[in-house]
Amino acid sequence: MSRLGKLDLVVINPPSRKQVYQSLGSELSAIEPPVWAGLITTFVRRRGFSVELLDAEAEDLTPQQVAEHVTELNPLLTVVVVYGHQPSASTQNMSAAGQVCTVLKEKAPGLKVLLLGGHVAALPEQTLREEKPDLVCGGEGPFTILDLLQALRLAQPDYSKVRGLWYRDGETVRHTVPAPLVKDLDQEMPQLPWDLLPMKKYRAHNWHCLGNLQRQPYGAFYTTLGCPYHCTFCCIQTPFKGGEKTLGYNESVNSYRFWSPQSIADQIGHLVENYGVRNIKIADEMFVLNPRHVSAICDLIIERGYDLNIWAYARVDTVKDGMLEKLKRAGFNWLAFGIEAANEQVRKDVQKGFGQEDIYRTLEAVRAAGINVIGNYILGLPEDSLQTMQATLDMAMQLNCEFANFYSAMAYPGSKLYDIALQQGWPLPEKWSGYSQHSVDTLPLPTRYLSAAEVLRFRDSAFQAYFTNPEYLEAATEKFGEEAAKHIREMTSHRLVRHYA
Repeated sequence: MSRLGKLDLVVINPPSRKQVYQSLGSELSAIEPPVWAGLITTFVRRRGFSVELLDAEAEDLTPQQVAEHVTELNPLLTVVVVYGHQPSASTQNMSAAGQVCTVLKEKAPGLKVLLLGGHVAALPEQTLREEKPDLVCGGEGPFTILDLLQALRLAQPDYSKVRGLWYRDGETVRHTVPAPLVKDLDQEMPQLPWDLLPMKKYRAHNWHCLGNLQRQPYGAFYTTLGCPYHCTFCCIQTPFKGGEKTLGYNESVNSYRFWSPQSIADQIGHLVENYGVRNIKIADEMFVLNPRHVSAICDLIIERGYDLNIWAYARVDTVKDGMLEKLKRAGFNWLAFGIEAANEQVRKDVQKGFGQEDIYRTLEAVRAAGINVIGNYILGLPEDSLQTMQATLDMAMQLNCEFANFYSAMAYPGSKLYDIALQQGWPLPEKWSGYSQHSVDTLPLPTRYLSAAEVLRFRDSAFQAYFTNPEYLEAATEKFGEEAAKHIREMTSHRLVRHYA
């Protein structure tokens, strides 16, 4: 189907690491494969189109360098993908994506540029009006791109026939019917196009390799898409809602799709055998959820005898009896839990309805199985006060997990919390970069009792308090060695520049 001598599609992962992470971006942060951009590339490639994937993040390119490269390629369509590697982090990458679109259109006005991603699906009309792309995708992307490539081959493209598209018709913004979801994941996009990616550039998170700070090579991929839960601070489901509607889903029900265990094992095998990958991230919003799926994947990894260092997300209330021993044997050395807050009322307000005893019981079982725990905490949820945030920090210190992330509550576009913030008139960041947890202009939500500045100050002091705590450093040294403890001390020496306004 590819046109002779003409490239059909360029997919771009925009460069945002330095803006998003400040000094942490140079050495400490991970450099992750662009999972969603990669899956889209695979989907289109398997339909016979010619595709290039430009990972400007990993290649450390400027928007100008991206534009020069794409202009030389002169594709039929250019897609800029706005997805984050944290479940709700698409918005923080929007500034970089917008810059790429602007420079592309300035350098080559004739290029057709589509903007796509979680943030874009949440605010399609606003994105089209504020940014410089020709077109915007209102859903997950693959079928929209397929329709668009076919339309652009015509002398007079008819955008009204392209599903899931937002476009300008003179001064009017129009949109089409939603595109369907990709249903057969194994056949349509079985794995990332690893041959198109700069595999030597990717590196694992620093904590992922405590005890053996060899962070490369590295791989990341999904085993599922979507999440059945409805946490008010999360926007992970936003790109799927239009496609769910076309499939007849009730609005209150979230889709949840699976790659087969065999497909996952094959992808792991490809990474191990062709690239020597040992460090792997399962990027699912919630991997440890379906016991049958998890168990079958573990069985295949164990059967193949791979020596892996894997991490994945889990919930306190999804770890079932019998799972943990098999996870450990398969190489799952880290599980990340969204503990969020110590106060039960604070958790219930954002639909995290498990009890305090469940947290301690689950984490004790996980660590007894030899699996390290990352405790994820959110400070500044709507019901938080200084007292409840202190209780969260106290609980974090008591749990003394092998690693911890302290986030400020953000009203990400596409989340219920964003809708509430707009309704209540709560102040939101003036720029999309302000939604990054680590940027200079970070602006978290205020709570009913605290200003945004008070929340941010507490978050930054909590991070320092946790990782400089002698009990934590002693435990880290005992478990991972002196080199790991030295690395943690070096990490805490990086102080983020903030505007505590």
